[in-house]
Amino acid sequence: MDQPAEFDAFYKDVRDRLLVEAYALTGDLAVSRTAVRDGLAVAWHHWNKVRRVDDRIGWVRPHVWRRARHRHNARPWHRERNLPDDVKETLEALNGLSLNQRKALVLTHLSPVPMGQLAREIGVTARTAEDLVTSANTDFAQARGCTVEEVGLRLEGLRTVIAGRWPRSTILRRAGTARRRTHAVAGVLATLALVVASGSLVAQGSDDDAALAEQGFSRRPMKVDTVPEVPTLSEESLLAASQLRRVDRGLTWTVGETHDNTTGDGLVLPCQSASFADPDGLGAYVRTFSGAPRKKRDAGAAAVQMVELSRTPEDAEETYRTALGWFTACSAPSTQLVGVHSLPDVGDEASVVTLRQWRGPDRTVQVAVARTGQIVSTTMTQVKGGSTAPERVASVLGASVNALCGQSGAGACSAPPKPRRTDVPRAGEVPGMLSEWDMPPISGTRESWVGTTAKELTKNEASTRCDTTAFTGKSIRIHLSRTFLFPKAAQKNPTFGLTQTAGLTRNAAQTRKFVEGVRAKMARCSDEELSTEVTRIVDQRGGKSELTAWHVESELPGDRSLEVFMAIIRHGNTVSQVGFVPAGKLEISRADFADLSKRALERLPRLRLEQD
Repeated sequence: MDQPAEFDAFYKDVRDRLLVEAYALTGDLAVSRTAVRDGLAVAWHHWNKVRRVDDRIGWVRPHVWRRARHRHNARPWHRERNLPDDVKETLEALNGLSLNQRKALVLTHLSPVPMGQLAREIGVTARTAEDLVTSANTDFAQARGCTVEEVGLRLEGLRTVIAGRWPRSTILRRAGTARRRTHAVAGVLATLALVVASGSLVAQGSDDDAALAEQGFSRRPMKVDTVPEVPTLSEESLLAASQLRRVDRGLTWTVGETHDNTTGDGLVLPCQSASFADPDGLGAYVRTFSGAPRKKRDAGAAAVQMVELSRTPEDAEETYRTALGWFTACSAPSTQLVGVHSLPDVGDEASVVTLRQWRGPDRTVQVAVARTGQIVSTTMTQVKGGSTAPERVASVLGASVNALCGQSGAGACSAPPKPRRTDVPRAGEVPGMLSEWDMPPISGTRESWVGTTAKELTKNEASTRCDTTAFTGKSIRIHLSRTFLFPKAAQKNPTFGLTQTAGLTRNAAQTRKFVEGVRAKMARCSDEELSTEVTRIVDQRGGKSELTAWHVESELPGDRSLEVFMAIIRHGNTVSQVGFVPAGKLEISRADFADLSKRALERLPRLRLEQD
């Protein structure tokens, strides 16, 4: 079979398969069809290479996916009208997943590949790939309202709406041939430009121009289109050890390793879930640092810088969001999200995320992420104890951006960083409710917090004996409840746990009345229950939002007492109650509960619940 016939057969075989893949990733049928067409034109451009590989569709797939993502960035998730309801529901469920989760579903159900290949195509480790497939199936099934076993069947429904006319294969071959010629001509013109430039230097100062003018001729400058420079990364643009003194001048900082992160599992940062935030990028570097104390009894520190170069600024924007998401929704054991700061005027966009690791000695981890043009730089410092103020790590990030911003592919440089506290980003099983990474440290266990699945319950476990608040009245349209605990410790201490219940009312007036009712009951409790002492620990009131938290201690027979923390929170027409019951050594401080209540208020505006 000759090459054109071979390509034509390949085109007819894979175009619909690639189309449904891209559609599942973007929810945009028109963009997906264009991406398939362009990706296959690229395949004809390189057909001498493609025809020799065993997995031809695997060669084309990254080109199609990348083009689909680029064109879809500024468009709504799906635009097609008159879609069947089941397809609309499938697209909405896919929209709630991360890009890597959608890729995992595509490569598991629509175009099944072995797990090892799936991991390579997504750019993650084999273990992470397995977790990704599991979470993608579970999250999709929950959002779609089906079982995990029915996920593949629901995704197959996308094939029913992709029918349409494809351009003739000869059109794609002409486009691929033109692309090949353009690349070849660009190379020739670039070479010619060098020859012309060198000739002009040799002829400088001659009388040729005058002679030509006398004969009625004049020289005209030759316009030459040169091939755009492909950006590259350099080790010289990474941070130096001396720049880490900004973190702690009392430490002696040294450089450890510098590498491209292509060996091992590639997980060099806390909470990192894949080797690269951009698996299709042009390159990456990782450099590690260690800070040694001058006195042996003092604590040392560690730092890491990771730099990734994406193919386009749009790719880098996605890389930035992915990297930032690793840390703002950190699933590492015993790790708490303390806060997030934005960094205006540092590169094109930048943020600092502060984490607390509390298994063993408390450690403060601060991760700063910045994008400048096509480059994303991530710096991490880890200090035992340590301040949670963001200024020092922000200064290190600013230095890293300024070391990068003058090179090809980079964008804006950095002004002196001025961190601004910002709300934590949308994240978690139910955006608007607390997640495991919001939970405070507990010293009485070596376990990590585990949250139950959020669901509607008749009994509100977040309430106290004083308020007995129910979320089942006429004013509450819909509600969800979720409990956080330590599984093994809970078996010995069945009363222990932290519960959040959140709901929606019909309007803000009903929410305000609901909260006022809880406050009134708590104010009367000490008078009505003489054995109960109620102490208010937080009281924030505003026009749109309110938060009040209490510590309640009740005397029990046998010289015992029951201790409970409770907070009631509202924002607009959303309301939430958080309750915590300690047990034995499993306890938190009043300050930690106050901070957790404020985090619940911070997340509450994002609460979106759907009525079944």
